[in-house]
Amino acid sequence: MYQRVPAAVTTQGGSPTDNGDSVVTLDQVPRWSDADCRSSFGYDNEDPSFTNPFFPDPLTSPSEGESSSYGMVPRFPVDHEINSKIYLWRGHPWNLEVDAVVNSTNELLDEAHSSPGLHAAAGPGLAEECTTAGGCRTGMAKVTNAYDLPARRVIHTVGPKYAVKYHTAAENALSQCYRSCLELLIENGLQSIAMGCIYTESKNYPREPATHVAIRTIRRFLEKQKNKIAAVVFCTTTSTDTEIYKRLLPLYFPRDKHEEEVAISKLPADVGDENGETIIDERKIRIKPLPKKNIPITLQPPVGLPVTDVGLVRRNSSYLDFYLDPAFMSLIKDPDQRRQEQWEKNAQEQRGWNYAKMLGFGDLGGPILSAAEEYSLHSRYLAKAKSLNLSEIAEMKIVYRGGVDSEGHPVMVVVGAHFLLRCLDLERFVHHVVKEFEPIIQKPYTIAYFHSAATLQVQPDLGWMRRLQQILGRKHRRNLHAIYVLHPNFHLKATVFALQVFVDNVTWKKVVYVDRLLQLFKYVPREQLTIPDFVFQLSFLLLLQFISTDR
Repeated sequence: MYQRVPAAVTTQGGSPTDNGDSVVTLDQVPRWSDADCRSSFGYDNEDPSFTNPFFPDPLTSPSEGESSSYGMVPRFPVDHEINSKIYLWRGHPWNLEVDAVVNSTNELLDEAHSSPGLHAAAGPGLAEECTTAGGCRTGMAKVTNAYDLPARRVIHTVGPKYAVKYHTAAENALSQCYRSCLELLIENGLQSIAMGCIYTESKNYPREPATHVAIRTIRRFLEKQKNKIAAVVFCTTTSTDTEIYKRLLPLYFPRDKHEEEVAISKLPADVGDENGETIIDERKIRIKPLPKKNIPITLQPPVGLPVTDVGLVRRNSSYLDFYLDPAFMSLIKDPDQRRQEQWEKNAQEQRGWNYAKMLGFGDLGGPILSAAEEYSLHSRYLAKAKSLNLSEIAEMKIVYRGGVDSEGHPVMVVVGAHFLLRCLDLERFVHHVVKEFEPIIQKPYTIAYFHSAATLQVQPDLGWMRRLQQILGRKHRRNLHAIYVLHPNFHLKATVFALQVFVDNVTWKKVVYVDRLLQLFKYVPREQLTIPDFVFQLSFLLLLQFISTDR
């Protein structure tokens, strides 16, 4: 059935042969490390993903002045031994003469849900063996004979269904598919494998995110098992998939120092753990060492102090404050002292609140909260937020997680136009904000706020903003690196100025105004942001207006 193809038939770009029934050996498929084409960071003209010439390709190499990767440690360094095992082939896996080919199928290993054309090429024996295999669970793999195929074995795996709500679970299940296939390869004494894209359009898995998972999982596996695997062939059947692999392979399998440096700034924020699986901060077990502080071993009481009062010296020692929770510390203060401090705070703030209300910025009434009170308030909101189902708020995409900025800080995206005050339960929204911000405010982070078209919606007053800031707590204010505001108008700038004057001068001084998307991309790379379409359209219109005005 199969005929061998002369070496001249295949091309260096991994193009398919004219005859689909011809056998192609690994010698005829170019290694990734030997590929002549070094322009893998750009799209070809046939890829319709980027049609706007005003916004550059996010994976193009930055200029010397814009590079922010200097001094950073690469997460996927150049490894020529691993690169020599990677191949990119445009064609069906079962045309290759390798030890094993991968079949993407369903839990029943049905012929109807398998990779198109595989069963026809392998013959009826494959379908008969699949019916006796006992099915396969999502993320797992099973091996059968290859029958009429040039390969020795077929490894069947079941990819996950994709839904945005269960994005992390889908990523880890897909990663497990690739890892299970490679583990079966080694267990059966095989060394070379050809695999297509383990996802189907019917399961709604986006192509590019699936490719990221595939490539990084293979890379992490080869770092540990490269002595047991001789070749991994990525097979694509469409020009779109081929271009995606050409763009993303240099990020995880850089062939030289230039590609390694570019990959530092272009890789996604989350590239998984040592196995390529997505890291879930909430499920981490954190064990912190005891704080190191020079504490004297013995405490000598003052001269002349009775022996019975030695305990008072130790009880009042200042080093104990280091270990006490601020909420507990507030309880052991003198009640009269606490009351006097509270009166002074109220009197000091009342003057500012009256001015803000006169200027139309809302009611800023309410006392300043101490560190202990803010800690307690934040804890109550966080505990309740974890117990609520806030999916309807999350689907509005007002606040959502981005990637990292140019300095490596995690980014939280806020879309002003999605804040529909008339149909939004503000209290539930606050719980959603607390829950979303909690994982990233533990260390320096950045906020990217899109004010594009937000003037069409009613916005909350300064009193609500002040309350939200108190609920998020002092850790949020201390670790906030910057707030990048896109498309600001005069009213927004006046509001921020009022926040600086009446609410918090330190936090709101961190606001940076940017008028165009290209300016924002200098602070936060484009591929680290999920940007609504209307923001692109407005930025494009403003750019055209600027060009026409300049003329």
